Amino acid sequence: MKRKPIIAIVGRPNVGKSTFVNRLVGKRQSIVDDQPGVTRDRIYFDVEWQNRQFTVIDTGGIVPGDEDEIMLSIYDQAKIACNEADKIIFIVDGVDGVTPVDEDIANILRQSDKPVYLAVNKVDSHNQITMLADFYSLAVGEPIAISALHGSGGVGDLLEEITKDFEQDEDIKEDSSIKLAIVGRPNAGKSSIVNALLGEKRVIVSDISGTTRDSIDSKLTFNEQDFVIIDTAGIRKKSKVDYGIEKFAVDRAIRSIRECDVALLVIDATEAVNGISDQDKKIASIITDAGKGMVIAINKWDLVEDKKSNTINKFEKMIENEIPFLSYVPKIYISAVTHQRLNQIFTKVIEVDREHSKRVSTGLLNKVINEAYALNPPQTIRNKRLKIMYTTQAGVEPPTFVLFVNSEDLLKDHYKRYMENKLREAFGFFGTPIRISVRQRAEKKA
Repeated sequence: MKRKPIIAIVGRPNVGKSTFVNRLVGKRQSIVDDQPGVTRDRIYFDVEWQNRQFTVIDTGGIVPGDEDEIMLSIYDQAKIACNEADKIIFIVDGVDGVTPVDEDIANILRQSDKPVYLAVNKVDSHNQITMLADFYSLAVGEPIAISALHGSGGVGDLLEEITKDFEQDEDIKEDSSIKLAIVGRPNAGKSSIVNALLGEKRVIVSDISGTTRDSIDSKLTFNEQDFVIIDTAGIRKKSKVDYGIEKFAVDRAIRSIRECDVALLVIDATEAVNGISDQDKKIASIITDAGKGMVIAINKWDLVEDKKSNTINKFEKMIENEIPFLSYVPKIYISAVTHQRLNQIFTKVIEVDREHSKRVSTGLLNKVINEAYALNPPQTIRNKRLKIMYTTQAGVEPPTFVLFVNSEDLLKDHYKRYMENKLREAFGFFGTPIRISVRQRAEKKA
């Protein structure tokens, strides 16, 4: 399948870039707030307009010459987006008029050799159309009046103009990419891992806690397998999350877990030496409850002092003791800085994704369940004993099994866990939760 055309959305802070992107996507995807600099990284969204499909890159607000560390990184990200893009939409604020920062950005865009479309935002009425004349001074094309907030003005005209040479694609192939969400607490090294995997400065990396606010999608291929890597905001305890931008970013990270195939839970090795934090356990529970595949990455392994031949074994036992419900999850010990064992991430994720969608034949499944039952029959309860008459696999992602029994009340949680362990012994299911439900069926009379 051909690569979709890419359109970069650029402009200074707070001119409505993310609002415009949300208008194109049709839902609240980018974080929108009156505080400048909310969108920090470049964020990719797939859009369809008049049966033409393309990718939009939302970028952080550009402030040329600003020496602030974060603002310089935003500027770098916007430049990379312009290099990637086939076309550029330059958004300015129709209420504020032309500013010196707009003029600086226009100078940069004229040097890009890319088609630039000038969108004058916040033009909500015909009375404001006269403001367009000032923007001709930017010399980057015909100003088009739009209202990103209300979808009025020339939004349709702008899209019609920019997509007129895009091919109409009636037959889009089903996406076979593995969606991998990188999750964990703030400063565990998630963005550094993403940048190391991609081999480029894709996501802003900083020692400032909470740098990543949006969930950032990146695409790459490893051993002919396509991946969509989603870098998410660090998930902190609710009591420590400020209402507003950060809360929305954390909600987005949790939603990314629900929408991924496999989650990579990143744990800081330098902190985990003293035990797994309650928040890491909570994030693991979120992934498990969502029914997603999981790989645990112990990051910053290069910083762990006094490593011996059995250090990893001690870590394994510590994790198993503190998070026993993750005994089935593969663990890898990595360093985003030295690239130690980074390729194992892809290898393990591919394995887990296969396990997550594994199906077992009904005959073999019933044989395993019946043998497990015969090996360890459940105890009688009020002179009644559980009978498992039939088992079937009802679904995948995660693997889901239904036990048809004589009485639902007789199947206790500990015996359900026993059956889950027997299924794992027989079929693997590494890195994926298993769902077991029960249905009551009347016993056949002799």
